[in-house]
Amino acid sequence: MSLRLRAPIVLPCDAACSVLRDAVVDIDDSGRIVHCGPFVDAPASDAPVRELTGILLPGLVNTHAHSPMTVLRGMGDNLPLIRWLTEAIWPAEGKMTRQDVHDGMVLGSIEMLRAGVTTSAEMYFHGEEVAQAALDTGARVVLAPAILDGLGMDWRKMLADISAWIDADGVRFGPGERVELGYGPHSAYTLPPSALTEVGAAARERGALIQIHVAESTQEDEVQRANHGSVPALLASSGLLGGRVLAAHAVHLSDEDIALFATNRVGVAHCPGSNMKLASGIARLRDLRAAQVPVGVGTDGPASNDDLDLWEDVRLAAMLSRVSTMDSTAMGAADALLLATRCGAEALHRDDIGALEPGRWADLVHVGLDDPVFSAGLDVPDTHLLANLVWAAGSRTVRDVWVAGEQVVADGETTRVDRREAQATAGKVTKRLLG
Repeated sequence: MSLRLRAPIVLPCDAACSVLRDAVVDIDDSGRIVHCGPFVDAPASDAPVRELTGILLPGLVNTHAHSPMTVLRGMGDNLPLIRWLTEAIWPAEGKMTRQDVHDGMVLGSIEMLRAGVTTSAEMYFHGEEVAQAALDTGARVVLAPAILDGLGMDWRKMLADISAWIDADGVRFGPGERVELGYGPHSAYTLPPSALTEVGAAARERGALIQIHVAESTQEDEVQRANHGSVPALLASSGLLGGRVLAAHAVHLSDEDIALFATNRVGVAHCPGSNMKLASGIARLRDLRAAQVPVGVGTDGPASNDDLDLWEDVRLAAMLSRVSTMDSTAMGAADALLLATRCGAEALHRDDIGALEPGRWADLVHVGLDDPVFSAGLDVPDTHLLANLVWAAGSRTVRDVWVAGEQVVADGETTRVDRREAQATAGKVTKRLLG
């Protein structure tokens, strides 16, 4: 059903991060935006009008997550990345059933939607269950089923299964094209170069996105760096680059690596919270942006962060950029907001989400004003408003969320699935895995 949303503040997240006052967003029957602008300039419309009291902005884009890991939250604390994976996470994942993955993803999707995250880029196994969970909650998911070599897994079969799924259902499907399918080669250290070559070819043939962990920590890629100079160099020589590619973490990059990413338009998912918790390092955010590498923000999995609150990671990204460069102007509130919206979409090679512009999907978030952060109201300078939203407001102020024009969060609670029931179900999974 078509709809007009009217709010005292609308943030379209255009390149200039404009602040529109008393503005509307018009949504058509298909769930796409047909107009966004000041009310006085709005075209005539017969659509029902929903009057909002706060700030309307695009749904946030989480560019890297393993959200089914909500059932693994808290496991392996105080371990570095490789030991965390091999001693805690991979053994627990070996016990997970398809239903466990679904239940974990439902809970993760609920957590993200309530925080205003409408799109998440997911890498996990049992991809069908991840997709179904997103469809159940009404969220949007960019899914890359994992491909690994070893641990009893056959990368050739995993690759063939993904290709067959895409060939059957298309790269995007579901109501409002809520599901996008791609390829998830875990990393250069869990796959041989020949696998990277075949994944790259399959993805380019289908126009599909590749999601891969790159240079997350200094310990993981020692053999690859010794043999190829760097992980990005290995990805280039193996033929993985050249299509739609998203590099998760990308912490330890040289100038040459950054230039290689820029040349190949590789998107980067910057995951500051996880990188800090696992002591992986600080990504070169300012240098990546200066080279015009598309960069978004990701939470990583809820077992390594340990939450899916992208607002928190946006603040961390901005603050780490400042402290790592010792420059308090390295990233402002407007730039940080765009990282989580428009730039996140660009990192995923998507131009149909991340902004309130005609033709894009109507994925929107309504931030309420009943909070100490907005004690001065909205009649403040634009810069002050953006600073309060980014630096102080956070997920607790999210009241309503729409995906493809459908309201999936109302007054802080999900509309399609029962949050408390999902929490109880996932909690039983965690207890079993801990046993």
